[in-house]
Amino acid sequence: MRESTLVDSGIQVRRFDTPDQTMDMKAAGGISIIHMNDGTTGMHAIFEPGWTWEKDEKPLLGSPPCCPMRHTGYCISGTLVVRMIDSNAETRITGGDFFEIPPGHDGYVDGPDRVELILFAPPEHVH
Repeated sequence: MRESTLVDSGIQVRRFDTPDQTMDMKAAGGISIIHMNDGTTGMHAIFEPGWTWEKDEKPLLGSPPCCPMRHTGYCISGTLVVRMIDSNAETRITGGDFFEIPPGHDGYVDGPDRVELILFAPPEHVH
């Protein structure tokens, strides 16, 4: 295994195959989560056909009424439909899309292909 920090250059390198945390959604997919030294978080999400936020992820987050997180990321493959709860507006995110999703949404995999995403979160700002 390669070290995560190259001390002489100050560059930190991490891999999703050795995550700090995982969210296991069984046959529906999962999320591998890594934390960088500066507090930045990276996530590799795989959602299988049939995955829905309501059924597969909501219970792992304590069952909030909708996803409380902001997501910025890149869709590698598949089609994810994201619905904003307040407006019912739906947006399709497909392979090649860079996206930002505000809190207050849910979503589902549309079609027969798995969805693969890379998500980024900046360090939390603390006063």
